[in-house]
Amino acid sequence: MNAPEGSAPAAGTVAFRSAEGRWLLTATVLGSAMGFLDATVVNVALPAIGRDVHADVSALQWVLDGYLLTLAALILLGGSLADRYGRRRVFTLGVGCFVVPSVLCAVAPDAGILILARALQGIGAALLTPGSLALIQASYRSADRARAIGTWSALTGVASALGPLLGGWLIDAFSWRWIFLLNVPIGLVVVAVTARHVPESRAPGATGRLDVRGAALVTAGLGGVTYALIEGPRGESPGWVTALALLAGLAALAGFVHTERHAEHPMLPPGVFRAGQFLSANAVTFVVYAALGGVFFLLVVFLQTSLGYSPLAAGAASLPVTLLMLALSSRAGALAQRVGPRLPLSVGPLLLAAGMLLMLRIGVDDDGGGPAGYATSVLPAVLVFGLGLATTVAPVTATALAAAPSGHSGIASGVNNAVSRLAQLAAVAALPLLAGIGGRDFQDPHALADGFHTAMLITAALAAAGGLLALATIRRDVLETAAQPAPGPGEPPAGEAAGCPYECPVAGTPLRAEPPTGEPPPGPGHSGARPHGE
Repeated sequence: MNAPEGSAPAAGTVAFRSAEGRWLLTATVLGSAMGFLDATVVNVALPAIGRDVHADVSALQWVLDGYLLTLAALILLGGSLADRYGRRRVFTLGVGCFVVPSVLCAVAPDAGILILARALQGIGAALLTPGSLALIQASYRSADRARAIGTWSALTGVASALGPLLGGWLIDAFSWRWIFLLNVPIGLVVVAVTARHVPESRAPGATGRLDVRGAALVTAGLGGVTYALIEGPRGESPGWVTALALLAGLAALAGFVHTERHAEHPMLPPGVFRAGQFLSANAVTFVVYAALGGVFFLLVVFLQTSLGYSPLAAGAASLPVTLLMLALSSRAGALAQRVGPRLPLSVGPLLLAAGMLLMLRIGVDDDGGGPAGYATSVLPAVLVFGLGLATTVAPVTATALAAAPSGHSGIASGVNNAVSRLAQLAAVAALPLLAGIGGRDFQDPHALADGFHTAMLITAALAAAGGLLALATIRRDVLETAAQPAPGPGEPPAGEAAGCPYECPVAGTPLRAEPPTGEPPPGPGHSGARPHGE
């Protein structure tokens, strides 16, 4: 069905092979790719950023955590806003709120402005992220949805794979500031295509008041705790300020729990945590993603500072990880469906831990980062690490969604995504302190090497603990016993769409589109979508 010239088609009528279907994929893939690119590229740019704006370790931690803080805290609210006020409208607003701070990032004269701009980027991502797959789910006709989501997964996976290479090239050829300016032309294309070719849709069941109090409390709570973890070790703030920030953060988090238990329309319905397997899956997610956050934060910095890699070479060094994810994630999800998730969730994190222990062999004397040093020390570590990642990510996400109470899979996907982001936030905040990395150590090859090796021991212990936790708490039959919604007309059963449910990035767990049931979503917290990552 073709839309009238100059207007978007109606929701639920877009055919995959139509011109409107291709435009819709273009908008959602490019919009999601902005977030995925920033998630992977900023890590590669950290050494260059530190040198240019004279940032110490704690400032660089805030460059990452400022973004993760607002994104993790507001992503569920972003889904609620999209359901209530229109997915296209909120998606477009999110793109704008991501692009404008990107320009501020690019021109930031110092670390403080850069951190502020990154936090504003996180707000845009919290509006943008839930809308991408929700637009696909609501816009395509039923028979084409699975194929469209599978294509979206593959294309955004390619964007994630190319991110470190593109970012490294931009940093080498021009400046780290260009990694943010790249968002401007992409964002303008997304806004123009969305306005002309993407239909508007809303969730019929999205009623009631928005949980603004809950969003404010969780943001304040996470901010206070993060401030204490990052700024406390610096010793530049009085001890009472750090202690007050920590206590205020913990009090705000306690207030958030109280608010969600008593709110008429909570952002995070307490009922979603009544399923034991859902709690277990999210506990495994937190532990494993904390380990991942530590590796992705430190590895590319270590390769540049201690081994002399260029930004492009450092970005390329971890490319095997993404390629293994693209090749094996869907197979790992299918394996978990056949044999149960407990085996892959026990073996996968142990492989991750083995890869992290192999990173202890990477030293400052490894041929200056040349081909021989890479082949003998870096490559074996990233290959084992990539195998563990591909084995783990899809099953843990599928388990979290399958174990959620009936009618809550949309909010469950948002919770699992937020948990993965919070784990990475905590790792970036706490790991340098635990590993003894501080001050100007990011510019000191030997100090950073010592801290990196200590950090890899910590992350390996975390990953192994995640595997043991899965072995002890995840049931083998959780995917079999979970109530699965019936597929729509012409759609394959759950798990059979090529790449659809199991194509996962590593910046955060994916936001899965709610299967079409013909029923209204379960309330204002339902986002109906769920993205990929870094």
